[in-house]
Amino acid sequence: MDFWTALQAIILGVVEGLTEFLPISSTGHQIIVADLIDFGGERAMAFNIIIQLAAILAVVWEFRRKILDIVFGLPSQPKARRFTANLLLAFLPAVVLGVLFADLIHHYLFNPITVATALVIGGVIMLWAERREHRVDVDHVDDMRWTHALKIGFVQCLAMIPGTSRSGSTIIGGLLFGLSRKAATEFSFFLAMPTMVGAAVYSGYKYRDLFQPGDLPVFAIGFVTSFIFAMIAVRALLKFIANHSYAAFAWYRIVFGLFILATWQFGWVDWSTANS
Repeated sequence: MDFWTALQAIILGVVEGLTEFLPISSTGHQIIVADLIDFGGERAMAFNIIIQLAAILAVVWEFRRKILDIVFGLPSQPKARRFTANLLLAFLPAVVLGVLFADLIHHYLFNPITVATALVIGGVIMLWAERREHRVDVDHVDDMRWTHALKIGFVQCLAMIPGTSRSGSTIIGGLLFGLSRKAATEFSFFLAMPTMVGAAVYSGYKYRDLFQPGDLPVFAIGFVTSFIFAMIAVRALLKFIANHSYAAFAWYRIVFGLFILATWQFGWVDWSTANS
């Protein structure tokens, strides 16, 4: 493994860790950055599975106490059973639609122009959602009804379009459906666990032939980097939302998306061959 390959792994690990749980689209950033540093092909597909798994494990570690409380409370606590049922119900739409349409979406939409367009559109929607009157019906994640969970589950499916953002879809969807900002963010984190682990297992099995022993050092660097920066991002986001709205992320999406579109429109960067 040469220095440049190791640096590519670090860069993409940082990008994945920082963006996976922020409402700015980790997949979109991965597509754009991987194209800029020329990290693509089959090796990149396997690498992305590894660093996404690292990011979700960081969230599992961060919420380990809540997870253990739920697991041990299932036999005797209705609240734990209700939360688990809501999580599974919200997870279900992504399973069905992901199996049906993931390959088509990856083939036709995984390119920087689609990402940039989705970033801008998503940013505008986030600004609208933040500026409208926000009525809170559910202050805590444990108080969610099954109808809230199902609606958030369907909204999460929008994130199959690269640049939309899984966390952005679920958080903003939660706000629109009456969840408090804290409840929407926490449920987004918990919903990410089965969704991303399921996606990683499915992709890992489907592309198992792409995992080669010689790539282990590269994967290890990306895994550790992604885990560390995901921990930083999750903790920072939970502190940030206590006193701020998501408007800053919306403006970032719009500016970044417009910049990518400008580089394409004026021919500053050739995105036409981008394919990760």
